Amino acid sequence: MPRMSRVPRAGRILGVLALMSVVAVAGACSGTILSGNQSGPVLKIGVDLPLSGSEGRVANPALNGIKLYVQQHPTLDGFSVSIEVKDDSVDGVPEPPRGAANLQALIGDPAVMAVIGPFDSNIARAEIPVANTAFMAMISPVTGSPCLTLALYLPAASSPARAPVTCKQVGLPTAGELRPTGVNNYFRLATTDDLQGPAAADFAFKSLHVLRAATISDHEAYGQALERSFAARFTRLGGSVVGHLDVDPSGSQDVASFLKRVRADGAQAVYFGGITANGGCVIRSQMAKAFPSGDAAPYLGGDGIAEDPACVEQAGSNSAGMYATVPAVDPNFRGSATPVIKAFRTSFPSPSDYGAYTVVSYDATGVLYAALDRAIKAAGGRLPARADVITQLAATQGYSGATGTIGFDAAGDTTHRALSVYEAAAADPKAAWTLVGEIDYTEKLPY
Repeated sequence: MPRMSRVPRAGRILGVLALMSVVAVAGACSGTILSGNQSGPVLKIGVDLPLSGSEGRVANPALNGIKLYVQQHPTLDGFSVSIEVKDDSVDGVPEPPRGAANLQALIGDPAVMAVIGPFDSNIARAEIPVANTAFMAMISPVTGSPCLTLALYLPAASSPARAPVTCKQVGLPTAGELRPTGVNNYFRLATTDDLQGPAAADFAFKSLHVLRAATISDHEAYGQALERSFAARFTRLGGSVVGHLDVDPSGSQDVASFLKRVRADGAQAVYFGGITANGGCVIRSQMAKAFPSGDAAPYLGGDGIAEDPACVEQAGSNSAGMYATVPAVDPNFRGSATPVIKAFRTSFPSPSDYGAYTVVSYDATGVLYAALDRAIKAAGGRLPARADVITQLAATQGYSGATGTIGFDAAGDTTHRALSVYEAAAADPKAAWTLVGEIDYTEKLPY
């Protein structure tokens, strides 16, 4: 199922104090409790996802992955497991105040031991401080902003200027500022966005044999970081960046002239850092005039355009040759995921039930179960303190999941740092993109 183009990571951020006042007045979406075997005391797992609106087409299949795990494991150490589901969308759009209110509601139920979610980094920024003060563990299947767990948005080695870019410099709070207690309560299974640019550079240089490239960013912090990290890695590999353009979507930069100029300077490909909503794939359409007919010059980007039907629509007849990175593995090509996918198809037979984040959400639930199991045992079989669940999640190492071996580093980031590369197969927006590569930085980072 196609992935959604991610929302811009650099949206305006509510301060923690302002956020707390919003939480006090915002009503959380009424949750649905899905129960397993009710023969014993109940242990609840909260879920917060954008279930309505445009992101619902990927969030609901992710919820199904959580449901499947709970269906397969209805009890845990004598407790009956239930999930309480919250929708962080308002009028079809994920809203940080709604997410914060959802977390406050889940915190108010003493049976809720941890929360799976959210999907969006801007929602996570609103939710982490609320959950942190209550020592509520959170585990996200997909969020990618580095500043959710780190103080640096871009390390020095991933910047062409060889100078680090801090979260403050791009207008985002640091991980420390999101955690009033000083304790990390946030964990995620997706790699951070600062690895997407290097992964695209590795694929362009080593697999597509591109030696000279131009880069474009969409004036958002997310896109600029991807572009900078691509350029740094590409030049380190031995490639040359022949030109860069930062396009303000509200401005009037002459992209067509830029493309003609870099083509004359020998550009063999264009890397775009940004999202479809900012006209990211219109640029691909414009390349048809700047590059000679039949010149299959690659157009590369990140998960802001990956498997997005709107991107293919924008590119039109020039959509072939587009590549995009996604900060996750593709479970459809993992033997370890085959039994899970088979079981899922049996329980959820509709094609729309399964999505890009179904299996990783299944894994997130499994990781949480394992941490809860250790916490319950440490509590002598009783419902554990929430802080103990955080401690056990932080200790996760070597968990054998459907998507691979999962662990967390000291910041709460996954130690399984693998990214997928997809290619647009045709000009049909409904056509599936094809997995063409995987870049794995588990053993060694690219900077």
